[in-house]
Amino acid sequence: MELLFIALGGAVLGLAARYSLPGRQTHGAVLVPAIGTLVASVVWVALTWAGLAWNDGWIWWITLGVTALASGAADLTLGRTRAAGDERMLHALLREGHPTRA
Repeated sequence: MELLFIALGGAVLGLAARYSLPGRQTHGAVLVPAIGTLVASVVWVALTWAGLAWNDGWIWWITLGVTALASGAADLTLGRTRAAGDERMLHALLREGHPTRA
């Protein structure tokens, strides 16, 4: 049951990263929340395998902190990468004389 709660927390942190950081128009609406959910779930399972108890506060703080950092980094990286790729494509199309250009 706690894994469900932490996955939901990861999705919420991913949503917060998506809508609070710039560049959200460059990637899909579900991508960053999905990354948050995945990171939260993997970190939680890894920490439980490492011996942290689910009712210990540290496992919650570590998992949600890592998830917030990963979601923010993913959102910023995706935005920058996509904007740079779009800029390169625009310059390539303008250089080659795209057929739709009059």
